[in-house]
Amino acid sequence: MVYAYLRQTPQGNHLSKQLQSIFSFSLIHGLHIDKEVVEHSSKNRSIEDRRQLEAFIHSLEQGDGMVVETLSVLSDCVVELVKLINCTLSRKITVYVADTKTVITKETPLAEMFPLLNDLREARKAKTGQIGRPKGSKSSSKFDKSQVQIITFLKEGLSVSAIARELDVSRSSLKDYIESRGIRELIRNSWIEIDRSKEGLAEVDSLLLCPFEKVREKN
Repeated sequence: MVYAYLRQTPQGNHLSKQLQSIFSFSLIHGLHIDKEVVEHSSKNRSIEDRRQLEAFIHSLEQGDGMVVETLSVLSDCVVELVKLINCTLSRKITVYVADTKTVITKETPLAEMFPLLNDLREARKAKTGQIGRPKGSKSSSKFDKSQVQIITFLKEGLSVSAIARELDVSRSSLKDYIESRGIRELIRNSWIEIDRSKEGLAEVDSLLLCPFEKVREKN
């Protein structure tokens, strides 16, 4: 089944606008929406406290799909969002994002997610009234073309100095880039991990437990 998931957030579009965007996306991509699910939680609670979301995630079955207007409908916190995506991917659920025309599956490269997650991070900072922006957070960078290599090197455990030598670039500039993009933070919570036991740079799935399950284990 394919579900349209909606939630009214303080800065988000009205539910009717979300649904319109989802239907337009679904029509273009040949998706049939089987059911509309509305989460009645407008406050920005942590995902562990959103019981409707928990119940919905656990009701999904392998092969189901979830369409949202924007990733912020799920959460405006990057760390929470990555955990939540892990949760759906561990159940082989496909996540569709209408506003960016993105399809997220277990095969989606982490590098493709960085622009989406970085935009979400910047939107959250703007909403909380942070003055200014981290160096390189919005403008393009000469390191963008090497982003996949940087991610791979960091996942292999290389230091910033070692990566800078490999790429023949300034260590300080590379460090600024990694910090401004929040690359280390995203890698720690990513669903892709480099398998060092295999030759080359093969990627294997590394799925985190759902945050809901982690809470349940503590209780």
